Amino acid sequence: MSKKHPIISVTGSSGAGTTTVKATFDQIFRREGIKTVSIEGDAFHRYNRAEMKAELEARKAAGDETFSHFSYDANELEKLEAVFRTYGETGKGETRHYIHDDIEAERHGTAPGHFTDWAPFDEGSDLLFYEGLHGAVVNDEVNLAAQADLKIGVVPVINLEWTQKIHRDRKSRGYTTEAVTDTILRRMHAYVHCICPQFSETDINFQRVPVVDTSNPFIARWIPTADESLVVIRFKNPRGIDFPYLMSMIEGSWMTRANSLVIPGGKMDLAMQLIFTPMILRLVNDSKRA
Repeated sequence: MSKKHPIISVTGSSGAGTTTVKATFDQIFRREGIKTVSIEGDAFHRYNRAEMKAELEARKAAGDETFSHFSYDANELEKLEAVFRTYGETGKGETRHYIHDDIEAERHGTAPGHFTDWAPFDEGSDLLFYEGLHGAVVNDEVNLAAQADLKIGVVPVINLEWTQKIHRDRKSRGYTTEAVTDTILRRMHAYVHCICPQFSETDINFQRVPVVDTSNPFIARWIPTADESLVVIRFKNPRGIDFPYLMSMIEGSWMTRANSLVIPGGKMDLAMQLIFTPMILRLVNDSKRA
């Protein structure tokens, strides 16, 4: 954690909606003229696509049915912690990109399933923005949560998360429902032990809750819309949060606990703009004074 070079970390599992949240932050950064450097959690996977397939087969042959991209040892978490720490101390660092598809391959000049080379951050950034699976990990080897100044969890209820993942992977990656289901099952152990604990470390969690039936996400024909959802916003420390102001600005919102605000799903972008704009400006202003 650094006053001079702040870090924002958005954490959520595959299909949680962290990419959508990143788009809202990008809007705030553009509007407020804040220069950021962004890093993706996928850039810190330990293996490329072919290597990961081979590792999965080796683990399975050895009787390990739980290894997945969610697992700590499938990722370069020590490297990620070092990037966080270096940025907090110096405003410098490096990252790379994992290439998912042909569109990204054309943009970066690297084949799908591979990483680009490590490259230094652009100079003169106001803050570092992370979005991925492991931005608030605390275990015996690393403490990423301690390095970030603002930590956000994106955590739909599990059936909705699965529905979103199934639809995304079928549409954008060409996977069958059966293949996605196998991935979900393989990742469950690490989801419980590696992903969920992070949401006790985050400063604010956004949990989308559908108000339509998602009992069987594996046969759902469509993803519940924002208007068919509520969002529970939990603040780890509610001190300084102006709940009356937020409720006056977000029609249909109410509080369920002293640190929890519920809003209509269609108001999530507005809520994030209202909550995070002053927080981001405070981080940037404090960094400039430092």
